[in-house]
Amino acid sequence: MQSFRTEIENPVVEKDIIELERKIKLFKDGKIDEERFRSLRLARGVYGQRQEGVQMIRIKLPYGKVTSDQLLRISDVSDEYSRGKLHITTRQDIQIHYVSLDRTPELWAELEKSDVTLREACGNTVRNVTASPDAGINPDEAFDTTPYAHATFQYFLRNPISQEMGRKFKMSFSSTDDDSALAFIHDLGFIPKIKDGARGFKVMLGGGLGSQPRHADTLHEFLPVNQLIPLIEGVLRVFDRHGERARRLKARMKFLIKDLGVDGFMALVEEEQKALAYKTFEIDTAEFEKEITAPLMEAPQVTIEDLKAYAAWKATNVFKQKQNGLVAIGIKVKLGDFSTEKARALAGLIKKYAGDELRFTLRQNILLRHIPEGAIPFFYSQLANLGFARPGYETTADITACPGTDTCNLGIASSTGIADKLEDVLIAEYPEYLNNKEITIKISGCMNACGQHNMAHIGFQGMSVRTPDKLVAPALQVLLGGGVVGDGQGRFADKVIKIPSKRGPQALRGILDDYKENAGDLDFLSYYDEKGQRYFYDFLKPFSDTDNLVASDFIDWGNDEKYIQEVGVGECAGVVIDLVQTLLLEAKDKLGSAIESFEEKRWADSVYHTYASLVNGAKAILLSENVKTNTQANIIAEFDETFKEDATLSIDKTFAELVYQIQNNEPTKDFAESYLSDANAFFSRADVYRKNQLAHAN
Repeated sequence: MQSFRTEIENPVVEKDIIELERKIKLFKDGKIDEERFRSLRLARGVYGQRQEGVQMIRIKLPYGKVTSDQLLRISDVSDEYSRGKLHITTRQDIQIHYVSLDRTPELWAELEKSDVTLREACGNTVRNVTASPDAGINPDEAFDTTPYAHATFQYFLRNPISQEMGRKFKMSFSSTDDDSALAFIHDLGFIPKIKDGARGFKVMLGGGLGSQPRHADTLHEFLPVNQLIPLIEGVLRVFDRHGERARRLKARMKFLIKDLGVDGFMALVEEEQKALAYKTFEIDTAEFEKEITAPLMEAPQVTIEDLKAYAAWKATNVFKQKQNGLVAIGIKVKLGDFSTEKARALAGLIKKYAGDELRFTLRQNILLRHIPEGAIPFFYSQLANLGFARPGYETTADITACPGTDTCNLGIASSTGIADKLEDVLIAEYPEYLNNKEITIKISGCMNACGQHNMAHIGFQGMSVRTPDKLVAPALQVLLGGGVVGDGQGRFADKVIKIPSKRGPQALRGILDDYKENAGDLDFLSYYDEKGQRYFYDFLKPFSDTDNLVASDFIDWGNDEKYIQEVGVGECAGVVIDLVQTLLLEAKDKLGSAIESFEEKRWADSVYHTYASLVNGAKAILLSENVKTNTQANIIAEFDETFKEDATLSIDKTFAELVYQIQNNEPTKDFAESYLSDANAFFSRADVYRKNQLAHAN
C-alpha cells in the first residue's frame, strides 16, 4: 500500500485514499460501526454486492467522457483488481465487480494517475453529473453544455455541502430540447437556451424515479449561466438541512419538495443567499472551445465486402457532427458489458485515428467522437473485428437493463437475462425495430428503477409471484406508456400486469403485434393513450395465470438453478461499539476539516465544515438521550428543546442562533474564525456533558 503515497501528486487525493485505508482497518478492528463505515466507503465508490466478501467499484466519469489514456488505465485496474470486465451504467459511470475491500485504496490510487476518481460515485452525495453524449457535436444544440457539466462536477466534488446528505442527488445537462439527458427525472436538470443572445438554461427541479416517480417542476424557463453554480449550491444547502434522514424511502429531494411545495422550498433557498461564496459564478469555457485534436495518423483504406451490412450499420450508428468533415460513431454494447481487451482496442483507435475521446451514454453504449468522414469504412472494419459493428445503436432493439440479481443486493429477478432474450426476439422476429428510435424498452431488477423501466414506452420490473401451491417463481411487472416528450417534459409508465418472467417474450410479442395491427398511423404513446391501460391488461391477462406453470418457469432467465427470492449478504461489524462516541469523534473530524480549510483560506468551506460539525455533535448528544431526529433542522430544534435548561450545555444564545449564524453572515475570514471559536466552545461543553453522563451511568 505504501507505493501510492509517493506517486500521487495531488495531496488532497492522497489524503482521501490514506483515509479510506485507515477506515478500512478501523472497521475490521471493530472500532467503527457498519453503518458509519458504509457511509464512508460508498462516498468513495465502494459498494457491497450480492456475493459476500467482495465489492463493486463505481468509477465516476463526469458526463461519460474518457480519453484513450484513461480507458487504458481503467482496463489495467479491472485486469489487476477485478475480472477484466467493464459495465457501463445509466449514469455514464463504469462499474467493476468482485474487488477485495482491502485493495480498494490501491485501486483508487492507480486510477488517479490518469485523473480518474471514485470520490462520490455512490453514497448520499452529488452523484455523477450526466449529459447528452452528443453535447458539443450536435448540429441542433444552442451551445455546448459540456463546460457547464464539468464546472458543476468540479465545484461540488469534495464540497462540504454535499458530503453527507440525507440521500443522493442527481443532475443532468441535455444538449437540445430533445432532452436526451432526461431533465424531468433529475433533482436538477438543465436544458440549454439562448435569450437575447445570452446563454442560459431551462431548469427542472425535483424529479426522480424509484418506486414513486415524480416529474420535475419547471423552476426557471431561463437561468443565466453565471447563476448556475449559486442556484445548485442554494438547493443543496436546503436539501442537506431539511431533507429526511430517518426514513430512507422518503429521503430523496422529490419528497421534500412535495411536502414544502416549490415556492416553500425556494423560499428556503433564498434564505441561503447571503451564505453563498459566490453570488454569480463565471464558467470558463475556453478549454472546451479549442480546436479538436487531430488524429495522429490517417486511417488506412479498406474494402468493404458486405455492403448491405455496412449500409445497415451506417444508417443507425453513424452521425454527422456540427464540425464539418467529422462524424460520431455509436457502438451498441449489449447490456453495457464489454471486456478490457475491447476497451484497449477502442483506446488505440480513438488515439490514432480520431480526436482521442469517447463518451459512455445513458443507454449503456459508447459514442466515438471526432472521426474524419473518410475513416468510416476503416472504423467499421475494426469495430466488426471486435463484435462492435451491430446496427441498431440506441434503437428499440437496444434494451437498457440494470445488473439485477447478477450482482446487486437489491435485485429480485434477473434483468440482464430477460433483456438478452428480448433482444434476441426483436432481432429474429421484428427486424424493423433495428431502425426504430421511437420506442424504448427498459428493464430493472427491482422497484428502484436503476434500469429506468418506469419511464420507458415498454418497461419490465423484476418481481416474484406465488402459485396457488405457495411456490415462488420469478416475475415481471409490465409497464406501458412512459417516454421522453422533450423540453423537460416526460411521461411515467403505467403498471399494467404482473406475469411470470418466462412469459416476458410472449408479452412483448403480444404488445408489438397488437401495435402493428391496430395503431394505424399513431405513434406508440398515442396508440397506448387511445387504447387505455385496461385494454392492455385484458389481452395480457392470460400470461399472468400461475395455475399452469411448468418446471422451467421456476428457473430465472440466465440461470440454471431453481429461483430463490433472497437479499444478498452485507458486511457485519462483528462487535458492539459506542455509537455516541463515534459520532462525536466524527463531528470533531469535521471541525478539524474546518480548521484545515481556514488555514488554506477557503473561508466558505471552513464555515460549512463548522456548521456540519455542530449539527453532528448535537446529533450525538441527542442520541445519548435517545432523542430521535430526522433532519438537520430537526436536530437543531430538538437540541434547544431537550437541553434548554441544562447548565452544562447552556450558552448566551440558543443552539439555533449559534448554528444559523451561517445564514446571516457572508463567508468571510472574520466570520469563519468566530464561527470556529463558537464551535470549539460548544464541543468543550459537550465533552463535559458526555463525561458526566457516562459517570452517572456507571
